[in-house]
Amino acid sequence: MKDYYQILGVSRDAAPDEIKKAFRRLARDTHPDANPDDPNAEARFREIAEAYEVLSDPDKRARYDRGETLEFGDLFANFGSLNDLLNSFFGGGSAGFGFGDPFGTQVQQRSGQDLLVEAQVTLAEAAVGVEKELTFPAPHTCPTCAGTGAAAGTNPETCPHCRGHGAVQVSRRTMLGTMATLQTCDRCQGRGEVVVVPCETCDGAQLVEDARTLMVRVPAGVESGSRLRLRGEGGAGPAGTRAGDLYVQVSVAPDPRFERDGFDLWHRVDVGVSEAILGTQIDVPLIDDEPMRMDVPAGTQPGTTVRVPRRGMGRLNGRGRGDMMVEIGVAIPTKLTAEEEEAVRRFAELRAEQPAERRGRRRRRS
Repeated sequence: MKDYYQILGVSRDAAPDEIKKAFRRLARDTHPDANPDDPNAEARFREIAEAYEVLSDPDKRARYDRGETLEFGDLFANFGSLNDLLNSFFGGGSAGFGFGDPFGTQVQQRSGQDLLVEAQVTLAEAAVGVEKELTFPAPHTCPTCAGTGAAAGTNPETCPHCRGHGAVQVSRRTMLGTMATLQTCDRCQGRGEVVVVPCETCDGAQLVEDARTLMVRVPAGVESGSRLRLRGEGGAGPAGTRAGDLYVQVSVAPDPRFERDGFDLWHRVDVGVSEAILGTQIDVPLIDDEPMRMDVPAGTQPGTTVRVPRRGMGRLNGRGRGDMMVEIGVAIPTKLTAEEEEAVRRFAELRAEQPAERRGRRRRRS
C-alpha cells in the first residue's frame, strides 16, 4: 500500500489545511509544465494528486488509516485528459500551464427558465392520485424567427468578442503561476452569436411568453406543500439549449369529514346514549367510495376507535394505502323533556344509581 503521508511529506496527524498546503506546493514543483524535459513528471503529479484525493476526504482518510483497501478505481478514469484533471483541482481552464486549447469545447449555455405553478387538489384526489390540467404562462420559441432572434432575411453573426466560443479567457496569477479560466462572454451571454437586426416579435430574445397547458399526474398520498419536479417541462431555452424544469407545488384542500394523520384518516361520529348501550348501525363516509355500514356493538364506550384497513390515503410510490380510524363518541343530551327525564330516572333506579334531584340538589351517596 502506498504511503500517502510520505508522498505529500506530512505527518499522519496532519491537519486538512497542512495537507492542502503540501499538495499545492508539490503540485507546483512537479507540474509537467514546470518539468517539460522530465518524462516522469506526469506520473509523479498523478501520484501526488492521488494522495491528496485520499487524505483530503475524511471518509477515505479514515478507511486508509484503518488499512482498508480503497476500491474507488483509477482516480483519473473520470478525466479525459490531464487538462481535465488540472481543472478539477485548480478550478477553471489550465491554459496557463500550456495544456490544450482552453476553448476546445464551448462553454455550456444556460438552459431555459425553471417555472413554479400551483396545483390545487381535494383530499379525495390526493388519496388516490389524479391528473390535473394546468395552464400557466411560459417562454416559447419565437414563431417568427424560429428562435434565432434575427429579423427575417438576416442571421445571427459570430460574436466578435469571444469569436464564437461563448466564453473569454481570463488570466490570473496564483501561487502555482499564471492560470487562465473561462468566463461566459458578457457580449453574447454565452451564445457565441450576436443579433445585428433583431426580430420584431421577440426583439432578439429568441423567446416569447405565451400560455401553456399541460396534464400533470399528482401521485396518491401527496401532502400539501409537496413539490413535483418535471424535467424539461419549464420554459423553452435559447436555441440549442434544453428547456427548464417545471415545479408543481401541490395544495391539498381540507375535507371536513376527515382529519389526516400521515397516510391514515380519522373520522368522528357520535351516537346516542341508548345506541351506545344497546348497539346500533351507522353510516361511515369513505374518502373514495360510497358510505359503508358499520356495526356499533352494545356497550360501546365513548372514545372507542374502530380501524378500517386500507381505506385511508394512498402511499407514495404505490405501496398500498393507510387505514381509516373511526372514533365513536357518545352524545349526552343537555336538555330533557319531563317525559325523557322521568324515563332516565326510572332507568337510574333500576341501576341503583343516584342522580341529582330535580331542583339541582344532589343526593348524598351512602
